[in-house]
Formats: sequence, C-alpha cells, structure tokens
Amino acid sequence: ELVVGDPFDADTKVGALVSEEHYNKVLGYLDLAKEEGGTFLTGGKAAEGFDKGFFVEPTIITGLGKDARCVREEIFGPVVTVVPFDTEEEVLEQVNDTHYGLSASLWTSNVKRATGFSRQIEAGIVWVNTWFLRDLRTPFGGMKHSGIGREGGAHSFDFYSELTNITLKM
Repeated sequence: ELVVGDPFDADTKVGALVSEEHYNKVLGYLDLAKEEGGTFLTGGKAAEGFDKGFFVEPTIITGLGKDARCVREEIFGPVVTVVPFDTEEEVLEQVNDTHYGLSASLWTSNVKRATGFSRQIEAGIVWVNTWFLRDLRTPFGGMKHSGIGREGGAHSFDFYSELTNITLKM
C-alpha cells in the first residue's frame, strides 16, 4: 500500500533514494539478502516506471538468521527484515548485539512494559508503536557506530559549536 513516487504528490509514501551510489548500495543489500537465504514477502527490486531518480520498492525480508548482514547492518532504504524471537531477553540481546544504534521501533499494547524495555535498548531514539515521528525540538542521534553527539533542540548548540577557553593573567 506504500505508494512510490514524487514526494510532492500527496499520495506518495516512499520517494527516491538520495543518489545513484546509495541506490546501488541498497540494491546490493537486496542481492545479499537473497544470497543469505532471505525470502521477500514484498518488494526486493528497483521500482519500475520511473525515467529519472533512484526508486526502490518497499521491501520486507524474512528467513534470515540473526547474524545475517542484512539484519545487523544499516541499509538506509525502504527495507525491513523480520526475525522471530521467543523471549524478551532473546530479542534484547539481538537488538543490542550490533555495531549500530541509530534508532529502534517497538510495537506492543503494553505501555508499561514498553517503557522498561525501551530503556534497555542501545539506540539514540526508540519509537513505541510508531516510526519516524519526531519533534525537531528534541535531540536526535545514534549510539555506537551510528554517530556521535546529538542534533535538534538545545543540543544543536553544543554539537555545532567549537568552544575556546581563553585565559589571560593580568
């Protein structure tokens, strides 16, 4: 149901990737997912019908092991991998067992449980029952190899500033 197209069209939900290099990187991950034994529930290739731009179909991948690169790395495209789990401990270990930590999404009907679980996730932002909902006045940034520092709100002043301490004895 996610319409791929011109971002100025109100019906569009997925626009083009930022560059040909990025497009090729995402398509490379889709090829890798096939090699790693993934199953595409939807998508899995370049979107058709575009003369210009670097469009990729929204893609859902299952059947990958928890150690697959497509599960562990940041793809930065309209791609999601789904990995089943049995216990909260198991999924928490997997979520945190990565070099990355930009963001996470947690879906549940139990808000109290989500609050406690979210505190244990090593990510710069954890969305509960939503994705990419953001107030630009709040800090945003990743953990681990997903970035250093925060941007947004008052945190931007420090992030984009170079402080100098000048000491003068008179």
